[in-house]
Amino acid sequence: MWRVRPDGGRPEGRGCAHLGGSAPVAVPERPPGCARCAARGRTWLHLRTCLTCGHVGCCDSSAGAHATAHYEETGHPVACSAEPGEVWAWCYADEVYLEPAPGVGPEPAPGGGNEAR
Repeated sequence: MWRVRPDGGRPEGRGCAHLGGSAPVAVPERPPGCARCAARGRTWLHLRTCLTCGHVGCCDSSAGAHATAHYEETGHPVACSAEPGEVWAWCYADEVYLEPAPGVGPEPAPGGGNEAR
């Protein structure tokens, strides 16, 4: 379903030990938001969805960085962007971007969605 996105800064390549893990959860088209931020009256910049359990958290550019906090608390390694038009995922454990494997789902937009976490 996912593959490691080629990285020009790492021409030797990097792998992801989590690509063959459990089947990813269904990602809602428009997640409701970051519940932790909402509970504190905060806003977020971008949302990430955990592909292990479906938790939605805010990105590292948001004040809470709740997607990363979720990884640190649970060990769930892969989260995908929940932003409209962005088709990528990030493996926190292996520190690599992931993209849909050829022929699976929509192709990523050229040059889009480059924010890690």
